[in-house]
Amino acid sequence: MADLDALFDAARTAMTRAHSPYSKFPVGAAILTEDGRIFAGANIEVMSFPEGWCAETTALSHYVMAGGGRITDICVTAEKLDECTPCGGCRQRLAEFAPPDARVHLTDANSITRTITVAELLPLGFATEVLTR
Repeated sequence: MADLDALFDAARTAMTRAHSPYSKFPVGAAILTEDGRIFAGANIEVMSFPEGWCAETTALSHYVMAGGGRITDICVTAEKLDECTPCGGCRQRLAEFAPPDARVHLTDANSITRTITVAELLPLGFATEVLTR
């Protein structure tokens, strides 16, 4: 449970660092790998809205640049919305890097409130292995 507490804390901390002057909707995400590393990210908006980076995309960028690893858990949190789920594009991005059984934790302001899997989050996503044959 300590890993999940640290994962939640990393997502909440990342959310406080969001750059969301246009939407005013800060989001934080954190990824946990099986070796215990945590990669966090926040949404970063630019003037040519909706260009920019989602929190999950930013976290995945840190994860990739650090060499990756097997993802076991993902946590997403938003200041203004309980149980904020990743957008459609981020669902596909997460499905490309995380196994179908990786847990996705949704939160309210204080804790994890619901857990689903990547497969449940994106049941009919593009299968990476189809494109790499």
